[in-house]
Amino acid sequence: MNVFFTDYVIPGAIIIGQSLLLLVSLLLFTAYVLYADRKIFAAIQMRRGPNVVGPWGLLQSFADLLKFVVKEPVIPSSSSKTVYILAPLISAFLAMSAYAVLPVAEGWVVADINLGILFIFAVSSLEVYGIIMGGWASNSKYAFLASLRSAAQMVSYEVSMGFIIIVVLLCAGTLNLTGIVHSQGTGLGTMMGLPGSFLDWYWLPLFPAFIMFFISAIAETNRPPFDLPEAESELVAGHMVEYSSTLFLLFFLGEFVAIILMCSLTTILFLGGWLPPLDIAPFNWVPGIFWFLLKVLLVFFCMATVRAFVPRYRYDQLMRLGWKVFLPLSLLMVFIVATVLQFTEWAA
Repeated sequence: MNVFFTDYVIPGAIIIGQSLLLLVSLLLFTAYVLYADRKIFAAIQMRRGPNVVGPWGLLQSFADLLKFVVKEPVIPSSSSKTVYILAPLISAFLAMSAYAVLPVAEGWVVADINLGILFIFAVSSLEVYGIIMGGWASNSKYAFLASLRSAAQMVSYEVSMGFIIIVVLLCAGTLNLTGIVHSQGTGLGTMMGLPGSFLDWYWLPLFPAFIMFFISAIAETNRPPFDLPEAESELVAGHMVEYSSTLFLLFFLGEFVAIILMCSLTTILFLGGWLPPLDIAPFNWVPGIFWFLLKVLLVFFCMATVRAFVPRYRYDQLMRLGWKVFLPLSLLMVFIVATVLQFTEWAA
């Protein structure tokens, strides 16, 4: 009995506690990232943005949460009710489950598995099912058409993202996310005799892949200027047009959590994760979680500014960019990096 308690009950309780702490922290972080997104958009358009609820509008996201929760859910009478309700639940669950293997600092991860990047890519690929289910179950032509467009868009850019991830894995020599961060401790900067710095991170030697991954992450998460599934002028409000109240909130939450996941993945793959920009005092005195969150917010700031000043693409332009530009370029990057690693000493 004691063996069962020490081998199963206590580790299980620790994992549950870590998971709950991660989810609460993620939801709070998402609330303020949403607030930052609205503030950045407002600043570029010379508006104030949220500024009423709480000091400087800091409680606006929680007011929106309360508004969604107390609203009456309206379910269309002709919809497939079971699938209609399951779709946003699946979308939000899959978006949040990917964080189980995401390290935010040294040792700060719920499950440090060796196939971490593969797990995240698999889970993020499944998120399209929530969108397809929501569009089909709504029994609306607008929602169904938007869900099909969203599925095509997500699949198109996942292909190039997969090849870009292969490029990083070739350089790192591991699928473990912590190992990928550690592999960026040395690089071009240390080869030149410099101390560990941002010159060692993969954004510099793999700069074309870094740019392609950033743009593909925007398209993968349906962010402007690639928000074709939710283009108000064409499809009302995309696959969520028939949703309201808490079910709409879950779709919206899943979408925003996926955006933060892509920012975190960009940070780990190309920006050194929790590594300091200079591995000297006082930079290496700062806890790694601070550098990780700072880099995630920097990537998100770039996404938010792109949303504000880049006009929306046409659907044919979006597909052409994914299949005729990014796919050949990412394949070329795989070939070039594999060749360089084969004939040089710069390998993991």
